[in-house]
Amino acid sequence: MPPSFDLLVIGDANPDVIIGPFDAPLAFDQREQLIDSGALTLGGSAAITACGAARLGLRVAFAGRVGDDGAGHYMRDRLAAHGVDVSGLRMDQGLPTPLTVIVTRGDDRAILTAPGTLAATSGHDVPERLLTSARHVHSASFFLMPRLAADLPGLFDTARAAGATTSLDTNDDPSGRWDRAALAPVLARTDVLLPNAAEAHRLAGTDGTSVAAAAGLLARQVPLVAVKNGADGALCHDGRTLLTTAGIRVTAQDAVGAGDSFNAGFLAGRLAGRSLADTLDLAAVCGALSTRAAGGTTAQPTWEEALTHLTTNGDSPS
Repeated sequence: MPPSFDLLVIGDANPDVIIGPFDAPLAFDQREQLIDSGALTLGGSAAITACGAARLGLRVAFAGRVGDDGAGHYMRDRLAAHGVDVSGLRMDQGLPTPLTVIVTRGDDRAILTAPGTLAATSGHDVPERLLTSARHVHSASFFLMPRLAADLPGLFDTARAAGATTSLDTNDDPSGRWDRAALAPVLARTDVLLPNAAEAHRLAGTDGTSVAAAAGLLARQVPLVAVKNGADGALCHDGRTLLTTAGIRVTAQDAVGAGDSFNAGFLAGRLAGRSLADTLDLAAVCGALSTRAAGGTTAQPTWEEALTHLTTNGDSPS
């Protein structure tokens, strides 16, 4: 029987409250400060990646945990509205849904997260029927969910035994420890690692060297590393060959979730059988286009739109 889903995404789902741009020092003492804009949007690296992949035409399922509260119902409904199967999203009766506040300042942002259900999320929240019925399994926010992180090697083993490939975006480590020993068993079962440049350096222990050097070191641990490098585009390394792309230029309004949209594009390209070079270009296009509007999902492109931008920049879609 063919797989029911192209992609299963495991990990975090939470509302994002995005405010800014905010250029003044943050004031306490009950002072009220005004900003230009604010938005309530679907957030969480895993959730944004799932929506981006569904927007690109993939059959996507999501597994994770949110609270049985207003924020959790908002996340479930928004994921479903984006075409993501939410039968694997658990509604926790005792813990609240995570909530993230993002304060933007120019090209940078501060991220404040109340973890809610994140620490309680585990492998028990991932139905085996989904692990064994997807072509690819992606997990995000490794360091935010320690119980899920500990269970991830087993989850990836189950998926790979059923014929799936796997990928991981660790995202940031709020503790600053970047426990590579804890990560090693997961990397041994990961086909594609998807960090940004800062994360690649921390994971490889190469601060002060080039991003390409970090990717090369990480490619000794996983078959393929694709690194998001901001305005400089992106690169990938398979242990032998380094590929780079400059991406495309857009008028960016909000970079929140751009890396997750890159992930969606990269996975969609791989699952469509495109060459590695084309896949990297496609992923960079998806990341760039997602920045055109506030929030991580508002401006995510369709497959046809992404290919149109590839063609415009000299590539030929297939």
